[in-house]
Order: sequence, then C-alpha cells, then structure tokens
Amino acid sequence: MADTVPDAEATHVLGIDSGGSGVRVGVARANAYGGSAAQNPLTGSPPPMSSTPLRWSSPPRGSSSAPLTWSSSTPAVVGARGIDADDLLARVLPAARELLREAGARRLGAVCVGAAGMATLGDDLRARLPDALADSLGVRRLALAADAVTAYAGALGQRPGAVVAAGTGLIALGAVPEGVGEGLGVASDPDDAFRRGGGPGTGGAPSTDRASSTDAASAADGTAPGGGTRWAATGWRRADGWGHLLGDCGGGAWIGRAGLEAAMRAYDGRDGGSKPLLARLEAVFGPATGLPGKLYPRPDRPAVLASFAPEVGRCAAEDPVAEAILRTAARHVAEAAEAVCPRLESSEVALTGGLFRMGAPLLTPVREELAARLPGVRVTEAAGDPLDGALCVAAALAADELRLPRDPALLSVV
Repeated sequence: MADTVPDAEATHVLGIDSGGSGVRVGVARANAYGGSAAQNPLTGSPPPMSSTPLRWSSPPRGSSSAPLTWSSSTPAVVGARGIDADDLLARVLPAARELLREAGARRLGAVCVGAAGMATLGDDLRARLPDALADSLGVRRLALAADAVTAYAGALGQRPGAVVAAGTGLIALGAVPEGVGEGLGVASDPDDAFRRGGGPGTGGAPSTDRASSTDAASAADGTAPGGGTRWAATGWRRADGWGHLLGDCGGGAWIGRAGLEAAMRAYDGRDGGSKPLLARLEAVFGPATGLPGKLYPRPDRPAVLASFAPEVGRCAAEDPVAEAILRTAARHVAEAAEAVCPRLESSEVALTGGLFRMGAPLLTPVREELAARLPGVRVTEAAGDPLDGALCVAAALAADELRLPRDPALLSVV
C-alpha cells in the first residue's frame, strides 16, 4: 500500500488512537509535526541544551495549526479475530471525514493507527484497514503501531531514549531510531547500544489504563530475558508491562495494592501497617473487613487497586509507610528505564501517563533514582500523548522521514 516517495502535495495527516479507555481520531496539517524534525530529520532532536524541548510536538491546542480531534469513551470491540476492524472503521471513518472537511484538507498524506493489542489482537486490522482506508479516504500510506510506540512517539518524537508509561500498569520502551547509532555519540561499545539492565524483552502497550501489555512480548524474537544481551544499534527494547499479577512494578495498581496491604496490616496490628492508609481505605471502600468481598469479584481489579494510589500519594508527606511505598515504586520506575535506555549520549528519558500526575510525592523520588541510575541522561516531560504520537508518525511517513524502527509486532508500514 505504501508509496516509495514522499507525497509533496499532502496537506494533512490522520492519527487514530485505540485503547482500553476509548478511541480518538486527530487530523493535523502535514507539516504541523515537523518542529525540530525539520532541522534534523534523522532524529527530530533539538540541541541538547535547547530551552524548547517540546518543539517537535503538536501546536498548542487552540492555535490555528492545532490538530482537530474527535473522541469516544467506548473502546473498540474485541472479538474472535481480535480487534474488530469493522467496528473501528464504522466509528472512525465518519469522524475522520468530518475532521478532514473541517480542516479543509485537500490531500491526505498518511495515516497512523495506534492500537492497544496491535501485536496480539491486530490480525483483523492488518487484513482490513489498508484497503478500507485507501478506498474511503484515498490514502496510500498507512502505519500500524502498538500503542506503546505511539506513546513513545508522543513523548519523544523520533529521538533516541526511553519512555516510561505509567497508569494502572507500567511499561518502559526504549528505541534507537534508524541511523542514529552512526556518529551520534554511541557509548564505549557500539555493539552495546542498549544499556544492560534487569528488565526483560522489547515493547508493547503501556498497561496504563490500556489493554495491550502483551504486545511486545510477541515481538520478542530479539529479546534476551534478563536483559543481559548486547543489542543492535537500531531497534526497540521493552521492560515490564507484564500485568498486575506478574509485573507492572511501580504502576498504579502496584502502588494501590501496597497501600491497601499496609492498611490491612494496620487493621490486624501487624508490622508494616499504616493507620493513615487504613483511615483512607475506610473512607474510600468502607469497613476494612468488607474490602475482599468488594475487590475479588471485580473483573477490573487492577483499576480498583490503582484507584487507591492517589491516597498513598496524599498520605506520603506525613506517613513514612506511604512514603516508603512511593520510594520503592520510584526505584521500579528507574529500573525499567535503565533496562531499556539506549547507551547514546543524546538519549533522553520521558515520563508519561496518568500516574505521574500524582506530582512531587512520586516524581521527586523518581527523578532522584533516575539521576543515580542514568547519570547524564536528560529526564524530560512527555511532549504529547499517544494521539500526538500517531500524528507524528503519520507526518514522518508522509514526508518519507520515518526513522522509528520497523518491527512486525510494534510498527509496520503497509
């Protein structure tokens, strides 16, 4: 489906973000996501000491070049063939047509669809979307991505580094874009482009209130469990995102569960208990003895656990148990980032996802841990969200400047 030359006549690009919390569609001018990439198409990177680290990202909402967006809080239907392409198309095509009409788009250059579960649940999307989007919108360039990839692109664009996405769960994804390893400050051993760390594997969806933490597990042909393998200079690497039973360490469900355990310890009179957290448990859920009956039957247990994480944050200033929980969570965040961060002088680490809105109680120890584990690596706020990332990928694809690594499970161009 993809053309082999840039579409110089393209005026707009389309991004689609499909996750566990709903579906969003965005239309932006094809050059709106150029930013720093216009200066450095290889990496999209601003100068290391730039005072405008977010220059690559979408224009501010409300500006004349800001993307037009549509959203639905209903997630895409998942059936026997995975994510149902017909259901997704039935919702996004009318929205896309209306947004393109509002934007005055003359020619659509490219589309990027980022979906939770793209690797493991995306067979129907891969089979149906190329022809359907070509027939309906006339677009010949399509990128299909795991939503961890669009989260990465939303946070860092096409710059090398690592993104930790944390909400209900937690996943870290690191990337060395194509060509970046040559001559851009690779650390001592060029065959060790990725830091050797304690995390497994390479990349799927942020299990940050989303549904595809298994994406990168299926992309593990190049994976070395335990993270001890030297990695090629270009590629993706993933750590954690294994769900609340096997991992997601430091994520919202992990923090919430630790806080609730400390509350129950206080109720029992055991060591490690927290009376402030017990008081918050009872304020939120009612009597402590009733919590198991409310929690265990719920199909959304991770989200229920994560809903208590803000209470841990509120107690941290006065309660050493809550503070210790957040310090341990911060160590897990930093361990995941260390495991995937490429060994490049230009690498950055970005934090994205709703958990980090907790603010100083979590961010302060996270930054301290990152500084200790990744000295010299710049920690930055995410420039945008996964929908911004989908638009960034689409814009790069339309200009034939897509440098993020291609991967059958994570990012494919069809």
